[in-house]
Amino acid sequence: MKKILVIDDEAIVRISCERALLPEGYEIRLAASGKEGIKFLEKESFSLVLLDLKMPDMDGIEVLNKINATWPDTKVVMITGYSTVETAVQALRLGAYNFIEKPFTPDTLLAAVKESFKKSGEIK
Repeated sequence: MKKILVIDDEAIVRISCERALLPEGYEIRLAASGKEGIKFLEKESFSLVLLDLKMPDMDGIEVLNKINATWPDTKVVMITGYSTVETAVQALRLGAYNFIEKPFTPDTLLAAVKESFKKSGEIK
């Protein structure tokens, strides 16, 4: 079973991700901040991280850089309500597998997750 970590400061986004992904057979962990997400990563391994770009304690780019440096096999999909072409390009250049905009539908989320696993050859 693939484990996914959702790091987002908005509870509704964390809950929405969990509701969309659990029925698909994924194991889900939820973190309300970048620092909390890093603590999860230090204790468990994850196939994928769904990572908010804008958070109060550490922004998503900082967390993405930490994940790439420390857990290079963990894929990251960036999530943001503040989408610009520049931020999308920056996140992808820094190693994010995909980028989705808030608000997103469960189908959009599932498509992004499955696409990330396909890109890396880990088709579910």
